[in-house]
Amino acid sequence: MSKKIVHYINQFFAGIGGEEKADTAPEIQEKVIGPGLAFQKEFGEDYEIVATVICGDNYFGSNIEKGVVGELLEMIKKYEPDGFIAGPAFNAGRYGVACGTIAKAVQNELGIPVVTGMYVENPGADMFKKDVYTIETKDSSADMRNSVPKMAALLKKQIEGQEVFGPAEEGYMERGIRVNYFHERRGSERAVELIVKKIKGEEVYTDYPMPIVDRVAPAPPLKDLSTAKIALITSGGVVPQGNPDHIESSSATKWGKYSIAGMDHADKADFMTVHGGYDRAFITEDPDLCIPIDALRKLEKEGKIGKLMDYFITTTGTGTATNNAKRFAEEYVPMLKEDGVDAVLLVST
Repeated sequence: MSKKIVHYINQFFAGIGGEEKADTAPEIQEKVIGPGLAFQKEFGEDYEIVATVICGDNYFGSNIEKGVVGELLEMIKKYEPDGFIAGPAFNAGRYGVACGTIAKAVQNELGIPVVTGMYVENPGADMFKKDVYTIETKDSSADMRNSVPKMAALLKKQIEGQEVFGPAEEGYMERGIRVNYFHERRGSERAVELIVKKIKGEEVYTDYPMPIVDRVAPAPPLKDLSTAKIALITSGGVVPQGNPDHIESSSATKWGKYSIAGMDHADKADFMTVHGGYDRAFITEDPDLCIPIDALRKLEKEGKIGKLMDYFITTTGTGTATNNAKRFAEEYVPMLKEDGVDAVLLVST
C-alpha cells in the first residue's frame, strides 16, 4: 500500500492567481497540483500525494488568530497522511511563514514527518528552521528542480525510519541540534589539520560553525530637530506613475531617487507602488501612507524639523537580498552626506 502525502501550497502555485487572489480561503483538492507533480515523480510508486491543501497568503496571515491553522489541520487530518510537505516557498515571505506555521502544527498535532523549503533570508526560515526540517533553496522558483528532490528524499527518510544526517549532507538549514558520534580520527588530529588549512587559506569545514552577527552601532541622537535636514527613504516600493526605472516588485536589484519638490503630499495621480509583498490597495489610494510627505511638510512648516529634502529614495524590501540592500545604502549614503542630511526617516510597510 502506498504511503500517503498531503501537500500545502499557496494561491500562486495552485494556479489561482497572484496578489489579487491572496485572500483565497482554505480549500483542499484530491489531486496533485503545481509543484506536487514534481514531488510525485520524485516519490515514485510507493508514495502518493492524496490531497493538495491551498490557502491564500493574505488569508493565512490575517486569520492565524481566528483559527486558520486549526481549519487546515482538520482538512489534512481526515486523509490520515504518513507525511506532509509545505511549499517550497523560496523567497516569498508570507508564504514562507505560512509553510513553517502549518508544517510545525502538523508535526506537533498529527505526529507525522514534515518537510518544507525556502530561501535562507525568508522570514519563515528564522522562525521555523529549528522546529521543522527546512530545505535551503535559492531565492526563486527557478530552483524548483534542485529543491524538490532534496525535500522528497528527506521526507522519505523520515517516513521510512532511516537515519537523517547533518545539514551539509541532507541540504536542510542548521537546526542547532548536536549529536555525539565516534569518529575514526582523534579530535586533536582533526583540530591541527583544520588550523593548518586555515593558515593556508584553504576551504575548511567545521561541525560547530560560529554564528556571524553583523552589528551596526546606532548613531547618536540629534540635538536639535528644528535645524535638521531630514531625508525620506522607503522600502515600500512607491515610485512615480509608470515606474520609470523599472524597480522590481520583489528581490529588488535597484533603487530610485525621485523629486518631491513643492509637494505638500503624495498624490495618487503622481505615485504608485510596485511592491509585491502586501495588499497595495491602501497605498495606491493614498501614497502618503508609505511616503508621509504630508506629515513631514506639516512638521517643517511648524518649525519642528529644519527641512525635508526635496526628494525621496525608494526600493522594494520583499525578498531583497541582504547584499543588495547593503549595496543600495553604500550607493546613496555618500549623496545624503554631500547634501548635508542629518537624519533619515526609513518607512517600511
